[in-house]
Amino acid sequence: MRTQVFGTGQLPDKEGQMYHVTADNFYLIPTARYPLQIFTGMLSLAQKSFPLKMLPTHPASGVKPVRGSTCQRLNRLHQFDKVEIVRIAHPDHSYESLEEMVNHVEGLVEKLGLPYRIIRLCGGDMSFTSALTYDFEVWSAAQERWLEVSSVSNFESFQANRLKCRFKEKGGKQTKLVHTLNGSALALPRIVAAILENNQTETGIKVPEVLIPYTGFDIIN
Repeated sequence: MRTQVFGTGQLPDKEGQMYHVTADNFYLIPTARYPLQIFTGMLSLAQKSFPLKMLPTHPASGVKPVRGSTCQRLNRLHQFDKVEIVRIAHPDHSYESLEEMVNHVEGLVEKLGLPYRIIRLCGGDMSFTSALTYDFEVWSAAQERWLEVSSVSNFESFQANRLKCRFKEKGGKQTKLVHTLNGSALALPRIVAAILENNQTETGIKVPEVLIPYTGFDIIN
């Protein structure tokens, strides 16, 4: 498993942040996108396969929980659920896929009515696997700071080269490397914190309109 996780770029960059089963020399996966990308690397892709879109949902492992208010503790949980956005794209169209993914995440935040900003990271702030990364942050009214709730990246051929994930153009004989992209739909605990903090009223916490069909109520008393 170490070799496969090295292929996705999680190792050696994040070795100190991963759970390691020393007896078997296995690492527990921190996100569902890694096995998906590994399995994709085992497939024989054709041009008609692009873009390959995957939406895995999984419990994610976080860092050591912090102390403080309820909303502060929601910022960093030992484990939380999230949905990944994974794409395998043709190298000529991967940045079009990146923009679509960014627009998708932005649409989610806008529907929730939360104040947000999108940051294009500089090279020093990106992981060494990424070619371009956008971070989404929502404003925490009570904590008076921005909270990262999503990150969307284009890794171009970095992971594909390690995983030997290739394809053939229609009628072509030579294989080419695909481009891989990844993002998180939204980090659920921080979104909950932002909703609680930004929707305070005299009568209670206002539930975003888009969530009312799921909650069955519009106010939390």
